[in-house]
Amino acid sequence: MLVFATLGPEGSNHEYVTQRYLTLHALCDSKIVLFKNFDDALRLMIDGEVNFVVQAAVHPTAAKTVAKAHFEHGIRVIDTFISPSRPLAVITRANIEPPKSLGLQPATKFYLDTGKWEKLVMEASVITVAEGLLEGRYDSGVTVLDFALQHQKEFRVEKKLDTVDDPWIVYGHQRVSAGKIVGWP
Repeated sequence: MLVFATLGPEGSNHEYVTQRYLTLHALCDSKIVLFKNFDDALRLMIDGEVNFVVQAAVHPTAAKTVAKAHFEHGIRVIDTFISPSRPLAVITRANIEPPKSLGLQPATKFYLDTGKWEKLVMEASVITVAEGLLEGRYDSGVTVLDFALQHQKEFRVEKKLDTVDDPWIVYGHQRVSAGKIVGWP
């Protein structure tokens, strides 16, 4: 069984897109393991616990992960692809007007004008933003649209952001480029 590691928590865009990648390649017998950061994922690869790691190329640690994988561990970029994320939205607590704080994953900071909020709180993923909203750590958050639909009495949708077509990176042990360009002409 092939094991793919990607960023959690459960329900994250990383998990969602990794599952789509496995479906695209008909890898039905594969398993997804979720982790807290890409350093942990690389360690899992080195230890032989996972075969591949999937990372959004826009993740704030992507450049560091590519360099560390290649130069420190001999782990290579073996594939790239484009996939939409889950639909996102700016969600606000129903009883807050105007909202003063915004939770967001760093890559989503550029999806909207954040000037409306006095305080920005960075989170690890759009799912931890949803958790922060439930815990009352901030007034608004950029998270999955489904969250607002599941909690309609507690939250309102400020703005639908739709999906983002992000580039994704797959890491593995076997180098595929052999010094030549690999691409789809």
